[in-house]
Amino acid sequence: MSYVDDVLEVVRKKDADEQEFVQTVTEILDSIRPLVDKNEDRYRSLALLERLVEPEKIITFRIPWEDDEGKIHVNRGWKIQYSSAIGPYKGGIRFSPDVTLGTLKFLAFEQTFKNSLTGLPIGGGKGGSDFDPQGKSDRELMRFCQSFMTGLYHYIGANMDCPAGDLGCGGTEIGYMFGQYKRLINTYESGVLSGKPVASGGIVGRDTATGYGAVYLMQELFEEKGCSIDGMKFALSGFGNVAWGVAKKLTELGGKVVALSGPDGYVHIPEGMSADQVDYMLEMRASRRNKVKDFADKYGVYFSPYEKPWGRVKADVYVPCATQNDISIKEALRITSEGTCKFLVEVANMPTTPDAIGVLVNAGIVVAPYKAVNAGGVAVSAMEMSQNSEKSVWTLDKVDKKLREIMKNIYREIEAAAEKYGMPGNLIAGANLAAAEKVLKAMEEQGVC
Repeated sequence: MSYVDDVLEVVRKKDADEQEFVQTVTEILDSIRPLVDKNEDRYRSLALLERLVEPEKIITFRIPWEDDEGKIHVNRGWKIQYSSAIGPYKGGIRFSPDVTLGTLKFLAFEQTFKNSLTGLPIGGGKGGSDFDPQGKSDRELMRFCQSFMTGLYHYIGANMDCPAGDLGCGGTEIGYMFGQYKRLINTYESGVLSGKPVASGGIVGRDTATGYGAVYLMQELFEEKGCSIDGMKFALSGFGNVAWGVAKKLTELGGKVVALSGPDGYVHIPEGMSADQVDYMLEMRASRRNKVKDFADKYGVYFSPYEKPWGRVKADVYVPCATQNDISIKEALRITSEGTCKFLVEVANMPTTPDAIGVLVNAGIVVAPYKAVNAGGVAVSAMEMSQNSEKSVWTLDKVDKKLREIMKNIYREIEAAAEKYGMPGNLIAGANLAAAEKVLKAMEEQGVC
């Protein structure tokens, strides 16, 4: 067997109970075969792939906290410090009842490649808890976040591991964690966390960075394909911070956002969202109700309960912004049957199953991969680290200009990598190859560690 197959066999046996992790390792290693085959003897002798698929450290801790009624709860927390080959560990903290160790391992592995694509010196990591922030009061969130940081603070630092926010963990939660961190170490080390509120050392533009960055990459892709955002129809999943940033920038550029979705179903806005409707997405997120039906109730638009928009709403571009494996082969077949979709732009992490991607690509739909598309968030988080290190304040214009530059470079690099390894136009393989080249080279340079 080839080196890739040998390593995949070990992963499938060793991590059989972590299907999302096995899925993403399989997808990435399969797509970087041309790079590995070219260097197989050397890579095998250094066990580079064996080291690549094993996190450097996994930390588990308990999180006791008290609710407003005085009842004590205990949640589980994790920190995956996956790869420091090209910089300190960097990745978000996710709070959700469905978070597991396997979820975080898959996200941390992906983060390593995504961070490599930014061109910035940041390694890969992820953290989180099975805590459910929905319906919690501000005091309960504060007490939980303080307890979470008490379990975590030994393992993070500006030059060691700099977490950020993620699903269920926004600026409010990061602010509470930062306050507790200062209290515990008795030092104002602002670079330890990113995604902080601006008054606490956060960077302007971080709240829109992932969404705006996704749109900036779309601009490069569409320009290369001879089309424009202006007048195109976009169907989104999710209505949280990332979907809001995508909808806001698309609307500003003349795009028509015709669908949003949530766990309870999707809404259809045939003429496209207005600026006021985009702003209402912030109220929906702040309510912590997690119901997209609120949008339908307020604006009188069509609501389809417990359905997804894929293949049900006519759009030029489908943009999954919510969770992993949102588009299965069933949705992919519906999309291709509906016939209007030209692009699938992945903003969520691993939102499309591998067999669904195969169906879409075979139908001529261009798939832009998430690890490239959603890299804008971590790129601006790294800018916040730089701002904190400099003890300076970056302007919004400076942040946005740098973000545009990074996303343009990412698109060019993944396109060039696909061409270099004989897969022109395959942006998924291009993203994995461009990222892997850098990570594996750094690992080789640093010896067996």
